[in-house]
Amino acid sequence: MSLVSLGSDNHSGIHPALLDAMVAVNQGFAASYEQDPWSQELKQKILSEFDAVDSALVFNGTAANVLCTQLALQSYEALLCSDASHLAVDECGAPEKIAGVKLVSLPTDNGKIRIPSIEQHITRRGDQHCSQVKMLSITQPTEYGTLYSLEEIAQIAEICKSNDLYLHMDGARLGNAAAALQCNFKTLVKHCDLVSFGGAKNGSMLGEFVIVRNPDLKKGLKFFRKQSLQLPAKTRFLSAPMIRYLQDDLWLEIAQHENEMAQLLRQGLEKIGTVTFTRPTQANSVFCILPRPIIKELRKSFFFYVWDEQTFEVRLMTGFSVTPQHINDFVTLVQSIHTERTTP
Repeated sequence: MSLVSLGSDNHSGIHPALLDAMVAVNQGFAASYEQDPWSQELKQKILSEFDAVDSALVFNGTAANVLCTQLALQSYEALLCSDASHLAVDECGAPEKIAGVKLVSLPTDNGKIRIPSIEQHITRRGDQHCSQVKMLSITQPTEYGTLYSLEEIAQIAEICKSNDLYLHMDGARLGNAAAALQCNFKTLVKHCDLVSFGGAKNGSMLGEFVIVRNPDLKKGLKFFRKQSLQLPAKTRFLSAPMIRYLQDDLWLEIAQHENEMAQLLRQGLEKIGTVTFTRPTQANSVFCILPRPIIKELRKSFFFYVWDEQTFEVRLMTGFSVTPQHINDFVTLVQSIHTERTTP
């Protein structure tokens, strides 16, 4: 891709520090399948950072989400999730096919589940004709870049506790959420039973984690992972970069930069009259509506996604490699095209 991309944080390469960490372990021999010293060190670090009881490295976020589902649910049980969540929209039915469970989509505002609606979907308990709701999944940040506050998470957790539900957090961009909420990972996930923790969207080449915080749910993790084709062989090349990511608050440095670039982008676009914002900007994405002719011209120089083809809502996302100059160039181009089209 030759264009500067505001399409996804996945479009950035590997963060230099993480690439250096990968190269550094590319010598000699090491055990495979998470038995190497780097993977063992990383596991202990994950357990400490998240106050967890077990973890497992997998290839991608879909796998992490599905494995969390397999650990928590029987085939006759159901999972509540946002109607905009990755689980419901972007995983091609993987939870249903692989875990064999039912997903129930809940209404949302800007990607966040409407908390008062949760208990309305916990019905027919004990009815053999109905899938039994047993877990709730929230995405942090949401697919629209919005955040659940720590108070909202606590409120959701209380509902789960009262109704005997497990709480799962899909954290593909968890670093961005923790940076924005000014907390550490342990605080952010303290009410969760299971967490999907992302690497690829945070500067790594690939690799995500299933993090188990509820001791009752750790049984079978390594076997479900193997059955799901998600056990990497040369795990040192995935573990060493993640160790570096968690060291010296590098994760925070990356997340703060991405979030700041999104704020800079929004501030620049707010000065242009033809841009309408559709969602709050709380992490590293900006959602707005641009006139269709502007979109066509912009995409000659910048890549980004049109999120809604009906309204021309676009998603502009900032990865670690996006710079203030990129933001300035984009805003300047929007202003230039707007001026050309409005000047008599």
